[in-house]
Amino acid sequence: MKKRFLGNDQLKVSSIGLGCMRMSWSYGEAKDKNEMITLIRKAFESGVTFFDTAEVYGPLVNEELLGEAVQPFRDEVVIATKFGFKSLERDPDKSRWGGIDSRPEHIKKVVEGSLQRLNTDHIDLYYQHRIDPNVPIEDVAGAVKDLITEGKVLHFGLSETGVTNIRKAHEVHPVTALQSEYSMFYRNPEKDILPLLEELGIGLVPFSPLGKGFLTGKIKSDTKFDSSDFRSTVPRFAQENLKANMTIVDFVESVAKKKGITPSQVALGWLLAQKPWIVPIPGTTKLERLEENIGVANANFTTDEITKINEQLSAIKIHGNRYSPAQEKMVDK
Repeated sequence: MKKRFLGNDQLKVSSIGLGCMRMSWSYGEAKDKNEMITLIRKAFESGVTFFDTAEVYGPLVNEELLGEAVQPFRDEVVIATKFGFKSLERDPDKSRWGGIDSRPEHIKKVVEGSLQRLNTDHIDLYYQHRIDPNVPIEDVAGAVKDLITEGKVLHFGLSETGVTNIRKAHEVHPVTALQSEYSMFYRNPEKDILPLLEELGIGLVPFSPLGKGFLTGKIKSDTKFDSSDFRSTVPRFAQENLKANMTIVDFVESVAKKKGITPSQVALGWLLAQKPWIVPIPGTTKLERLEENIGVANANFTTDEITKINEQLSAIKIHGNRYSPAQEKMVDK
C-alpha cells in the first residue's frame, strides 16, 4: 500500500488506516476478540500500518485488543489513541465515560494506563479526544509536550477541534494531525478547517469516512438500528431523514457503476483525492470489507472528475444533524 505523511514532522502511515472502535464498542455488541486480532493482523499483512483506538472505546478493552494484536510487529506500525475523559470503569452498568477531563495531571496519569493496555513504551500519536472547556488548550498542549519530551508520546493530535483552539495548541507544540469527521456525507471541514490545516502543515485523519456506513449502500431507507448501535441516537439516521438522505447514496452508487468500483471505494477514493495529507480510517469487523477498503488503491480520480463530483454533491441537501444534542455539545466550534 502507498504511504502518506501526516504533519510537517512527516509521520509516515499507510494511505488507509484502520479504525478499531467498532470491534469493541458503539456499533452493537462487541465482536469476538480472537477474530478481531486476526482481522487486525490481516490488515497489517495487507499493508495497513496505521491503527486507531481510544481509552473510551469499550471502555478500555479496545486498547488492550489492539495492543495484543500488533505486538508481533509493534515497531512497524503507528498506534493512535486518545485521552480526555474522566476515569473509566469496566463495569458495564457504569456510564461509557465519566465526562470530559483534560487537566494536565489527569493526562499524565491516564497515559500510563494506555501504555500498559497497548503493551508498549510509547504512543505514536496521542489525540485529545474532545476539547475540555475548563482547561485552556495551551495547558493541554503543554502536558502532551512534556510526554513527548519524556518519550512516552511521539506526536500530538487533536480531535473535533475548531480553528481557534487548533491555532493556540499549535503555537505551544506542533500538531501533527487532526482527527475529525469528513466524508461525502459531511463536508463542513472544507470551509475553515482544511485551509487552516494546509496553512499550518497539519494532517487530517477523517473518521466515519463512509458516513457511518451510510455511503456503502448497505443501509436502506427502512433500516432500523438496535439500541446498542449509537446510530439509533443520530438524527441523520432517524427514519424521516434516512429516507431523504438516500439521494446521496444513489449518487455514490451511480459514480461507482461508472468507475467499475464499489460505493465504499468511491467514498474513500474521493477523500484521498482531496489532499495528499488526508488519511481516512474506515472501521470494519469483516475481512471482506477490509479487503474492499484496501482495494481503494484502484480508485483513481482525475481532477475533472473530482470537480464534477463536488459540484453534484453540493447540490444534494443532507437532512439531520450528525450527532445527538448531548454529543453535539462536546464538539469544538
